[in-house]
Amino acid sequence: MGKATATTVLALALCILLLLVAARPLDAASCNPSALSPCGGALFGGAVTNGCCAQLKKQQPCLCQYAHNPAYSNYVNGPAAQSLIKACGLPKMKC
Repeated sequence: MGKATATTVLALALCILLLLVAARPLDAASCNPSALSPCGGALFGGAVTNGCCAQLKKQQPCLCQYAHNPAYSNYVNGPAAQSLIKACGLPKMKC
């Protein structure tokens, strides 16, 4: 494969990748369960921190999505998470 052909193939692949990334729904792109890592301590009996509440508020639109995901549902639906949501002043989830 010539240098010009390889460059063309690489540019085409990059364009396809950019189109795929741009086609993702905006909500899915902003939902990031790892952003809730500051709340890990509070979920296991530690103190609720301002950083946790800030991240929880940012991720609030995603909580129902997490609640329906088997990987996260035990954490989001559990009593510790409900206490955490209350402690951060967020309304109770209605999924």
